[in-house]
Amino acid sequence: MLSIKLKRIGKKHQPSYRIIVQEKRAKLGGRYVEDIGWLNPKNKEFEIKKERAGHWLKIGAKPTSTIHNLLIKSGTISGPKKPVHKKPKSKKKE
Repeated sequence: MLSIKLKRIGKKHQPSYRIIVQEKRAKLGGRYVEDIGWLNPKNKEFEIKKERAGHWLKIGAKPTSTIHNLLIKSGTISGPKKPVHKKPKSKKKE
């Protein structure tokens, strides 16, 4: 199963990411199918090739939560955003 995910390519304390299409269980340092964009979290800039992302989504590639939110922000897909960091519910003991 294919997945659209982030691959870190920055130096220490200078994060930068590529948006790639890769086999879901493959290692992040391994081979990927296609590079479809980039993300710079320092200044919150990103670029996604919309037609290629749409192509892979039609084929059946599943985006991660972060990529899903970026695709919504860029206008490639529509719908509600997914929560990226869920806080666990605290269990109250009585």
